[in-house]
Amino acid sequence: MKKSKDKVKKPEPAKTETTTRGEVYDWMQSLVFALIICILVFVFLFRIVDVSGDSMNPTLTNGDKLVVSDVFYKPKQGDIVIFRKDEYKPEALVKRVIATEGQTVEIDFDRGRVYVDGELLDEPYIAEPTRNQLDFKGAQTVPEGCVFVMGDNRNASSDSRKAEIGMVDERLIVGKVLLRVFPLDSIGIPDGE
Repeated sequence: MKKSKDKVKKPEPAKTETTTRGEVYDWMQSLVFALIICILVFVFLFRIVDVSGDSMNPTLTNGDKLVVSDVFYKPKQGDIVIFRKDEYKPEALVKRVIATEGQTVEIDFDRGRVYVDGELLDEPYIAEPTRNQLDFKGAQTVPEGCVFVMGDNRNASSDSRKAEIGMVDERLIVGKVLLRVFPLDSIGIPDGE
């Protein structure tokens, strides 16, 4: 017959007040470190920007919250960007890049079509054909270091067609829209990209 050995449990050492304070200190230190990392990430790498207005309907709507970044960013045709034009409006503006430096933009307002370098743009993201001329006169070539932008809601958008905005200097671009984070049912990369 085998004798079973009873396992004797060693009593755990009682937690002292110093151990508890050390654990609390470690937790607080971890939380502060995590907060500092989050602040640095959102100050230097990403920003959260609110959409104000309806100029980007149906792609973006008033009140949407967007994650934006300008890290290693060079504007490309089709990108949705946030930029500042303080002499026009103090809030950041959100528009789509239609053309970059050296490209020529033409708009046929009778047919509501936009051409870049003579080619018709395929624009499934717009609300309706472009009929509102604003201050746009004839074909325009985008100067070096600038972009031509328009809202997706073409007939209710103040954009590069308007003299007060005109061609947007790339240095005024806050960043490219990477992600919509609010409303929760619309989280993701905005359609039309």
